[in-house]
Amino acid sequence: MAFNFRPVEDGDARVVVDIFNHYVENSFAALPEKKMTYGEFDLLREHAVDYPFYVVEKEGRVIGFGMLRPHLKKDTTKRAADVIYYILPEFTGWGIGSDLLTRLVGDAKARGIDTLLASISSENEGSISFHKRHGFEEAGRFRRVGRKFGKDFDIVWMQRFV
Repeated sequence: MAFNFRPVEDGDARVVVDIFNHYVENSFAALPEKKMTYGEFDLLREHAVDYPFYVVEKEGRVIGFGMLRPHLKKDTTKRAADVIYYILPEFTGWGIGSDLLTRLVGDAKARGIDTLLASISSENEGSISFHKRHGFEEAGRFRRVGRKFGKDFDIVWMQRFV
């Protein structure tokens, strides 16, 4: 399957928000219960300012996105970044997430980032397994801090050194 990565652009706002909102409405992969508005796309970009933020395309169609963002905006923690990615469900399991993570790991190394962090709902077992397969380990868990679809969940923090 041929797909490519490119930096996110202003014109990607609708499709990126729609992909994110799919997971808001249908899963524990995105933590909010309330859909993101198209206007909030700029906030998403602000979180990743000066960090890589890509869309994934297949035959000109955006099928996913991924980004790094500072874990904390402090000089003392600039070596750590949060990693975030969402791929349309019909394209998961095709290696796209793995390739996107590989790209983000390379970008992290080039920026002097040596620690990647992922914040995952305990109800998102697929993401936890994906991260374990890619060298992440559970670094902490906040028990029963979230509630979505009427169900309590933990926040699992996973960490990988690059």
